[in-house]
Amino acid sequence: MGRVHSDVIQFRGGHYDFGFEQGQMLKNSFILPNRKKQWGPQNRNFTINEQEAKKLLLDLSPAIWEEICGLADALEWPMYDAIKDFGGYYLEYVRSGCSIFTAPDFMVRNYDSTPLGYEGRFALYQPTDGGYATIGPTMQITGRTDGINEKGLSMGYNFINRRNSEDGFICNMIGRLILENCATIEEAVALLKEIPHRRSFSYVLLDKSGETKVVEASPREVKVRNASVSTNHFELLTEENRYQIEDSRRREQTIQNHQDGLTDAFSAFRLLNDSDKGVFSKKYATASGTLHTAAYFPETLEVGFALGPNRLPLMLDFQKWLDGEKLYVKRINGNLDIDAQFVNMGEL
Repeated sequence: MGRVHSDVIQFRGGHYDFGFEQGQMLKNSFILPNRKKQWGPQNRNFTINEQEAKKLLLDLSPAIWEEICGLADALEWPMYDAIKDFGGYYLEYVRSGCSIFTAPDFMVRNYDSTPLGYEGRFALYQPTDGGYATIGPTMQITGRTDGINEKGLSMGYNFINRRNSEDGFICNMIGRLILENCATIEEAVALLKEIPHRRSFSYVLLDKSGETKVVEASPREVKVRNASVSTNHFELLTEENRYQIEDSRRREQTIQNHQDGLTDAFSAFRLLNDSDKGVFSKKYATASGTLHTAAYFPETLEVGFALGPNRLPLMLDFQKWLDGEKLYVKRINGNLDIDAQFVNMGEL
């Protein structure tokens, strides 16, 4: 078993100041040097359309653009490099798994990927210059893998396919755009239909209405369906699926087989997090091992979070934090069934 951890980041203030604060923290972090090693020559040869990315971000969320400017200034980077690394537009994304189950009052989600690409950052941010407060794990600093906002809108996504990509935003920035700018499922669906998508992903949405929508989004089309279980295949845009979706179907069927017994969030959490239930994945070598399990509660704004299998969730009261209480947790610890570390933990 390898010990891992996520650092908890708390910030209240404007987006530029939040970006600058994160940039200062990154100067003393292993994240950016490790990322450059991992991307290697591919990152040096990768080009973006700076003006196009800037225009899209300013149109969709000028506040997040300010955050990127703060990061650039703190790191003393050219804006081109900051947009490329933090803009979430038109960048490669590691293949991943993921399983999600929802009920009217909660969402439970497994995030499956490779430990070597996991940032180990869990952020609570309450902006003072526009946008909703959010809580959730970060990806590529500005993005979110899943989370909930102050309005109770919860979001998680499932990887579908890397083939036939086009210019557009990647999943983690799309997750951030949803959480920071949308109060309801309807607003989130409208946003997902408006923005350009680089890859094919499902976005699972739950709000205080108790309704769940799964939005199947590809670079070519966006469709919406009702479902309480989502794994790594489309049900409507089936032409976008990978050739091999057997494991995705298996995890979906496993959750559906237990669905009648999932009467509360804890039983759902145990189904996804316990290593012997058939949903938690140990396929870390193929970038589809479960790294975290998260639970989000739209009515109470509580969050449960665990790193690795067979763990009780750390419960966080986001509403109390929104009301001004400080969260006295600096680090979330866990264990994985592999001798590996996250990019925030040391030099790779």
